[in-house]
Amino acid sequence: MKYLFLALLAVFSAIHLYHSWQDKGVHRAKTKPFLLLFLILYYVFATDKIVLFLLIALIASWLGDVLLIPVGNKWFIMGGISFMFSHFFFIMTYYPNIDFSKVIWLIAVPMAVVYFGISIRIIKAVKARTPKSMLFPMCFYLFCNSTMNLFALMQLMSHPGTGGVLALIGAALFFASDCCLFLVRYGKRPTIIFKKHFTVMLTYILGELLIVQGMMML
Repeated sequence: MKYLFLALLAVFSAIHLYHSWQDKGVHRAKTKPFLLLFLILYYVFATDKIVLFLLIALIASWLGDVLLIPVGNKWFIMGGISFMFSHFFFIMTYYPNIDFSKVIWLIAVPMAVVYFGISIRIIKAVKARTPKSMLFPMCFYLFCNSTMNLFALMQLMSHPGTGGVLALIGAALFFASDCCLFLVRYGKRPTIIFKKHFTVMLTYILGELLIVQGMMML
């Protein structure tokens, strides 16, 4: 069954990315609800031990996808809240695997500065076209994503190996996807992001998949 759901994820992702490449919003909306659904089903059938926090994180991401389909700042905020919860539960997924005595702070602290610095830079880039009431929540959201990435990094430091590497790459792609989404949605020049939603969704889908695959290998 796991290969069936993985195949369905691949097929629906390919269709979704094709319509994203063509910039056809109506067609993208039809496939978007199925992407995380098939990833969730793949995870459930592929693992011998379901990590509850990881499962909840994926469900929150799926809900975020659904909430982002309608147009409007209200839906964007609701979707962002759902994704913020997903980052929180990803952090809770990584936390038990972290041995803080093995964390290399000379790497972790500069990386924190990099992630939070990029977050602030993105908010400054979209400030002119974003409702003022949304600026702080968007910045806080990117900080949550940054924190999730730092926990993935500390997890890798605690448990070096392929699983930790994949989870970290997946987290970084998730962060890149969110940064691209903000620039596409509120940036002065959305076309600065290659093929706009294609890049947003490609990094997002790969990011979520690599996090799941990495955690199953850890």
